[in-house]
Amino acid sequence: MKRFSFCSALSLSLALASVVTGTPAQAKVDPSVMRSAIDTQVMRDWPELEALYKDLHSHPETAFRETRTAGVLAARLKAMGVEVTEGVGKTGLVGIIRNGAGPTVLIRTELDALPMEEKTGLPYASRAQQTNADGKTSFVDHACGHDIHMAWWIGTAKALLAMKGRWHGTVILVGQPAEEVVSGAKAMLDDGLYTRFPKPDFAFSAHIGPSPAGEVTIKQGFTTSASDAVNVTFHGQGAHGSMPDKSIDPVVMGARFVSDVQTVISRQKDPMKFGVITVGAFHAGTAANIIPDTAELGLTLRSYDPAVRETLLKGVKTTADAVAMMSGAPAPDVVHSHGTGSVNNEPALSAQAATMLTMALGKNRVILIPASEPGWTASEDFSEYAEGGKVRSVYFSIGGTSPEVAARLKAEGKPVPVNHSPFFAPDPEVSIKTGVETLTLATLMVAGK
Repeated sequence: MKRFSFCSALSLSLALASVVTGTPAQAKVDPSVMRSAIDTQVMRDWPELEALYKDLHSHPETAFRETRTAGVLAARLKAMGVEVTEGVGKTGLVGIIRNGAGPTVLIRTELDALPMEEKTGLPYASRAQQTNADGKTSFVDHACGHDIHMAWWIGTAKALLAMKGRWHGTVILVGQPAEEVVSGAKAMLDDGLYTRFPKPDFAFSAHIGPSPAGEVTIKQGFTTSASDAVNVTFHGQGAHGSMPDKSIDPVVMGARFVSDVQTVISRQKDPMKFGVITVGAFHAGTAANIIPDTAELGLTLRSYDPAVRETLLKGVKTTADAVAMMSGAPAPDVVHSHGTGSVNNEPALSAQAATMLTMALGKNRVILIPASEPGWTASEDFSEYAEGGKVRSVYFSIGGTSPEVAARLKAEGKPVPVNHSPFFAPDPEVSIKTGVETLTLATLMVAGK
């Protein structure tokens, strides 16, 4: 990844200032002064934010089960005098801060955790468990860092309330469920997020990661990949394992499909563009001497470009159909269960944000990655809020690994734990403070006065 220098970012930002309202080039106050006011507020609020983070970390809930989590956040917002609506998109919530005429800014956090066991050894580590749809029990862990996000979301709300004299407009605080299954944003939008509440002009969100604590990275253009979950069921004809000629073997169809579908990547997709098809689940049969009736496969597809995304989806369907036809089998069931598009940061707004943050935080803490560079292959449904560019948006990446932890792990010959690792444990104080700084400064950038 290429790092833009402060001068490069500033020059680009000033060149684009005419197309972005409320830019740092037009700001009436020094961003460093804004940052000082934000930091003062964070320090004042830190005992409360730390307690909130530890509470949420210890009581994680998975997708569309975040009832306690949403209740805790709603109570905090109401205590601050924020107008709150709960139960949006099943378990989501919306808070509104009105501050006169001006732009409307959406600030999003995620609520959900992951069905996995935490192994960090933290004194407040999660031991929460849940019963899944199959009746089995699993542990639950905030291994993606959404507990950090919720704490900096509340911190941002508190900072903006304390600084109401420095901005104008409306802030929409969105607490989104089910990000881990890329379904929560759509659920909130389907439940009237943009009709029941003011539609935003701008949308901001941030995600914690394993990079150095306090570092902020902004990727112009495609930032995360589109994600699509597809289930394929091949229908055959069962028979005894010693009489394969009496069967139409769905296991063979599934095996052929696993290999053949990769030609969509190697022979149909533009080799210069990112695209992945992974078959992560293959279920068939009950015993070695029985040829089953069906084989069920689960796939994940990743891409950046919408045209590539369409190629992958179409390629999976045509490959499955062809495999079944070659075997004389009925047409397979190909179900696109859910998906979301790429997060696509507006280049101009991203450059403006990089300049604002560089002025406030210092050139060593801010990285701007140009659109020509590749994004991250993980996926995220923040893209839904942008509505294909109708809502101007930027998605920030914030580092969470302290220098001490990084040095210790290096000395031990161990890698830094990444998101979704059972050992993922960002530095909460630096991470939360940086998140509040980033989201508050981004809001002041477009709504400051």
